[in-house]
Amino acid sequence: MKILLAEDDLEVAKFVISGFEENGHSVDHVSDGRDALSYCMYNDCDVAVMDRMMPGMDGLSALKALRAAGKNMPVLMLTALGDVESRVEGLQSGADDYLAKPFHFSELMARVLSLTRRRTDHVAQTELVVHDLTLNLLARTAHRQDQNIELQTKEFALLEILMRNAGRVVTRTMLLEKVWNFNFDPNTSVIETHISRLRSKVDKPFDTQLIHTIRNTGYSMHGPR
Repeated sequence: MKILLAEDDLEVAKFVISGFEENGHSVDHVSDGRDALSYCMYNDCDVAVMDRMMPGMDGLSALKALRAAGKNMPVLMLTALGDVESRVEGLQSGADDYLAKPFHFSELMARVLSLTRRRTDHVAQTELVVHDLTLNLLARTAHRQDQNIELQTKEFALLEILMRNAGRVVTRTMLLEKVWNFNFDPNTSVIETHISRLRSKVDKPFDTQLIHTIRNTGYSMHGPR
C-alpha cells in the first residue's frame, strides 16, 4: 500500500513512517500543507494521513481544496484538537476518518486499513495484477498460477513498486528511496540481492519471466510482448 504522510512534527513523522514500513507499506512524507495538496493532485496513493496544523497551508484547507478538485482518495486527519466540534468540522470538510493525538500506532494502522477496504474501487485498489501474478495489498499475499509465493517484508515492498509501475522502467534510485529510504549509492548491492531473491520466487519456478533488467538503469516488470 502507498501512503502519503503529511506531518510537520518530525518526531511524530519518524514514528509513523517506521510503523508503516515495518508493516511493509511504502510511505512518502511531506511537512507542508501546500506540498500535501500538490502531491495528492499529481500522484496516486491509497490513503493520505494528514495533520490538521501544518505550515504553508493547514491540513483542513488542503483537504477542502483536494475535495474541490474532485480527488477522492481516503484521507485520515490527525490533530491535537480532540473536541467534538473539531472532529465534526474535519469530517464535514471531506475527511474520511479522524484521529486525535496522542494515539497508538496500532489504532492508526487499523483505521488506515479500514479506509482502504471501504473504497468503492476496492478490487482495483487492493490487488495488483501483472500477467498471471497477483499481489493482494490487504492480505499481503502473492499468487502465480494458483501457487502461493511467500515474501519477506522488503521483497513484498519491492514487488509492489514494480507491479504498480508495470511496463515502465523503475530506476535503482527510485527503489532505494521508496523501499530502503537510502540516498543513491552506486556501490550498494542491496537491490541486486533482493531482486535475485525475488526472481527465485516470482520467475524461476515459471515459464514466463516477468522481472526484466534494464541495463545501467533499473528494472521493468511486464508479461510477454
